[in-house]
This record gives sequence, structure tokens and C-alpha cells, in this order.
Amino acid sequence: WDVRFPSRNCFTNVFSSNCRNRPIDLVFIIDSSRSVRRAEFEKAKEFLQDMVDSLEIGSDATRVGLVNYASTVQIEFLLKTYFQKSSLKQALARVEPLASGTMTGMAIKTAMEKAFTAEAGARVSSVNIAKVAIIVTDGRPQDNVEEVAAAARASGIEIYAVGVDRADMMSLRLMASPPHDEHVFYVETYGVIEKLTSKFRETLCGLDPCAQGHSCQHICVNNDYSYYCKCHAGYVLNQDKRTCSRKSFNHCLILFYFLFLWSDLAPDNQCSKGSDPCARGHNCEQICINSDDSYICSCRVGYVLNADKKTCSRKNTNTCDKVCYLDTCSDACAHGHDCQHICENSNNSYICKCREGYELNADQKTCSVKKLDGMICMCGGFQNLLVTCASANVGMDMC
Repeated sequence: WDVRFPSRNCFTNVFSSNCRNRPIDLVFIIDSSRSVRRAEFEKAKEFLQDMVDSLEIGSDATRVGLVNYASTVQIEFLLKTYFQKSSLKQALARVEPLASGTMTGMAIKTAMEKAFTAEAGARVSSVNIAKVAIIVTDGRPQDNVEEVAAAARASGIEIYAVGVDRADMMSLRLMASPPHDEHVFYVETYGVIEKLTSKFRETLCGLDPCAQGHSCQHICVNNDYSYYCKCHAGYVLNQDKRTCSRKSFNHCLILFYFLFLWSDLAPDNQCSKGSDPCARGHNCEQICINSDDSYICSCRVGYVLNADKKTCSRKNTNTCDKVCYLDTCSDACAHGHDCQHICENSNNSYICKCREGYELNADQKTCSVKKLDGMICMCGGFQNLLVTCASANVGMDMC
């Protein structure tokens, strides 16, 4: 197959516009061992420059560092060194190969311990800024990469592995973050490595902020290179914009919904209380009367409402007004009275009377035994408190 790719200048023009990628701390780890020829190393550097062209570079945007390795490891510049795209590309152009050896594991360890630190310019305190390492190599590592790569990934570094020519695919998979089909790349020669620029631009510009870590209790929604939180159905977002609380439902509406589905069910009386303020609870001492969505307190006949509009006190009178409720007048005595013996309705009020043998006291409420000529009927030596001798129509010796 004769596959032709655009020239470097063409790639530079196509990808030179900034993508609004989420700010990341990006460290290139580049193999410059003896197997990488000078011309191939230059191609690798051009690939890195094209990558920089495609990103938004700055102290508050993406920061870039470079680790160069062979049998030794050298940090060419740190994340805090360059915040201008032009100076960063010039620094990449000046990098020289180190020659023999392929100590990839040592390079990853150095990047983890020295390049991705706060002292080196990494923004370790921010959970919203991803740490990304891109390894470019053409050979098999001469040291152990599995354990050190696992440690780097565990520390929060997302690793992409780019293999060229003779690169060992198994080693690339041991280094890269999962899923491997998104983090492991291979090209036949350094001459076509530039074709990965578009792939990385798509990947880095499309970084998933939610996948990088978020503080949403329920649902994280990507929003450009940030995110916002949402809640599951039946919940509402709290004021902290992160956590969720269950919605307050009207149980009566839910019940009537099921009554609609199963019409043979009878309505629950509890729901009718939803429109009855008095039924929901009140603080009236005697009578509660619904009034729109609230209630007012009233008193029984013979009582008046106190200033607190809740409690009642007895009227200082022997009469009381007749009560009418909903245009239906009722028995004044039946609504309550102060009579000791007998209550008798009288027009719109009532009067008190005493049983036979008693007379009404001055308070017009209580009764006392009636006295006739100082005589009280005696029956068997006991006072008859119910009748007088005259009313009994009997003699002193008969009761």
C-alpha cells in the first residue's frame, strides 16, 4: 500500500488553531535511545510541536513538560517553565538525543516523582485539572515498566503510549491507561507519526471533565471543559449545586392517581383533610371554624373569645345569644349553659329554673331549698329536700 500523508506544514496549518481543551498538566516522555536515528528524532520533535500547536497553552490553560530518556533520564523542562506557545516550541526544537539504552520504567518513575509535582508546576490541588503523560518509544523497555506504570496511574496520571516501528505492543499495553484502544497507538515509522496529531487533538480537546473526577452526588454533565451537576428523577439539586434531596410529594395526589387507575377504590378520608385546616390540627380551646385555607376560633354559647383569639371565658350573664351556623339555628341550651338545675330556651337565649322545692338564687344560675313558714317536711325524721309539706299535701306524720 502506498499511503501518502500531508506534509508537516499542512498539518501545522490544519491544527494550529487552539482547541478549547480543559486545562491539563501534560508531560511528554520521549525515547531518544540509539535505535532512534537523528532524522527520526527530529520527526518525533515535530510531532510534539504540532501537538503544542493544537492546544491552548498558558499558566491557566495547558502546561507542558518534557522528559527525555535513553539509558539515563533527563528532564528538559518542567511544567512551570514555559507558558508561551512560541517559547515552548523553541525549547522542543533544541532538545538533543541521549543515545544508548531504553530505560522506559525509569523515565516514567522520574516523571511521576519529579515532573508531576507542585514544585515542578503541576496543579496537584485541583481535581479539575488532569495529569496526562504521552510516551513515545520505538523499542522494548530494558527495565520493568508494569509496576511503575501502575503506580503512576494510581497517582492519577493518565498514560498514553505511542509505539513506532519496532515497539513492543505488550509493553505499550502494560504502560497505558485503560481502555487500551483509546490509550495505545502504533505507527509504522516516525515519518507518519504526524497523523496521530489529529487523533490526540480530538482526544485531548474532547477530554471528559466528568470522567476526570467530579463532586456531583448523582449526575455529572459535561459543559465545555467544565461540568455541572444534576439529580435523578424525584430529587432536586441543593443550594451547594452538588448534592440532591428527595422532592416533597403530595401523597393525596399520588393516591388519587392510583384511584384514577383503579376506579373501584374508595377515596381515603385523609385526603379530604387536605382542604380542612381544622382537621389538620388547631389550637382553639372550644370550636374551630374553617376559613378558606386557615381557620378561626369560636366559643360555645355562654362563653366569649378571649383576646388571644384561642381561649374562651364564661359570660357574666345568665343569658346567651342563640347560635346560628350555616344558616341553621340550634338549641341554645344544647350548646351549653350555666344553670344548676334546668335550662329553658327563651327566644334567642335561655333562662335558668330550679326543680320543685328549690328556688333560684340571686346569681340566676344556682338553686337553694325553698323554705315555707320555717317548716320543712319531715319524713321518718329525715328532711325531704325534694318537696315541701304543702307540695306534698301530707301531714307532718305522713310523707
